[in-house]
Amino acid sequence: MARLFGTDGVRGLANADLTPELALSIAASAARVLAEHDRSHRPVAVVGRDPRASGEMLEAAVVAGLTSAGADVLRAGVLPTPAVAYLVSALGADVGVMISASHNPMPDNGIKLFAAGGHKLPDAVEDEIEQKMGVRDHRPTGAGIGRVRDVEDAEGQYVQHLVKVTPHRLDGLKVVVDCANGAASVAAPDAYRRAGAEVVEIHTAPDGLNINDDCGSNHVAKLRAAVVEHGADLGIAHDGDADRCVAVDADGNDLDGDQVMAVLALGMKENGELTDDTLVATVMSNLGLHLAMREHGITLKTTAVGDRYVLEELRAGGFALGGEQSGHVILPAHATTGDGLLTALRLMSRMAETGRPLAELAGVMRRLPQVLINVVVADKAAVAKAAAVNEAVAAVSAELGETGRVLLRPSGTEQLVRVMVEAATHELAESAAQRLAGVVSSVR
Repeated sequence: MARLFGTDGVRGLANADLTPELALSIAASAARVLAEHDRSHRPVAVVGRDPRASGEMLEAAVVAGLTSAGADVLRAGVLPTPAVAYLVSALGADVGVMISASHNPMPDNGIKLFAAGGHKLPDAVEDEIEQKMGVRDHRPTGAGIGRVRDVEDAEGQYVQHLVKVTPHRLDGLKVVVDCANGAASVAAPDAYRRAGAEVVEIHTAPDGLNINDDCGSNHVAKLRAAVVEHGADLGIAHDGDADRCVAVDADGNDLDGDQVMAVLALGMKENGELTDDTLVATVMSNLGLHLAMREHGITLKTTAVGDRYVLEELRAGGFALGGEQSGHVILPAHATTGDGLLTALRLMSRMAETGRPLAELAGVMRRLPQVLINVVVADKAAVAKAAAVNEAVAAVSAELGETGRVLLRPSGTEQLVRVMVEAATHELAESAAQRLAGVVSSVR
């Protein structure tokens, strides 16, 4: 059977795949597992959610599951995912539960778990939780049942932390922020204003149904137009749970996560904050990031796709900056997970520190054209072993040289192989990708 927990928790169509019964079972099992790991006290859980309508239903189920297993619940309400992770650490809780499907459409929802300290749960603990779901353990009664209380000023505590760790005031900067009608609709404008910026808000009126609806980090056309219309210095777009951030410069040009990391990495190196002059990214980061970092004496370490793998590398090496092309950026000194608001504040702080426009700062990196083709195959393992495929990859890599890159990556869930090629021009990348896709599809 497929593993219940994916790379970012449990996710599915709310009330169909992700039912209240499943949410209750996950929460109760998580509380039991944590209690077994540490019997010195009864577990305390922080529970937050994004504003999608199904979150109200699932929050009730999660709270019921936790308290039925004897855990006390601190209910934080509608908050960004990184705020829940922060509160787990700040309040000394044993677990955090975030109910959100991030950038997914409104009908979906998800459950993401954080361990003590605000870190993602290890795979082994997630597996243990899954194995013990539905087990008929003794349930506490009377005073043993968990209690529920609301966290006082949860959003304010998180915003205060963000402003405190922002190194430069943002006075004089004008920013348009698109909150995707999501979890950051209050926190992001509040944080940016408290840090000194002039803020224009769009898509900050969640009604439970409009989250990520033609807005936010996956749909930036309206943000581009608003930046130009208001004469802003930049635009920031978050996704539904605000663990990611993409940016738009004053002319309405997009910056992806790679370009944001390039700006931050150079600033942190200049200020002595970039541990071992090293940046951590995934194998999907653009070759332009590799070339820019090499030019400025920064080592780029790569991991498998997924922010949990970036986090593992950051923690293992004690590094200070990592992230993904999608806009998940992690600054371990100030956050235990990707934090779109923290990222935006650091980006604006760099603009304020240097007095340079975002387009100029981002010009340190040139995104090379990237072509991605998904090839349906009969056997992913056979493709990986095929001599013809390996020979074709070697030949294309040699042709492209240092101004190109080839990556073949099997899908984790489907019989697909993803063929990705970067090159100096789109035509070169397209031609090479099509040639490789043909070789991959011929493997039997």
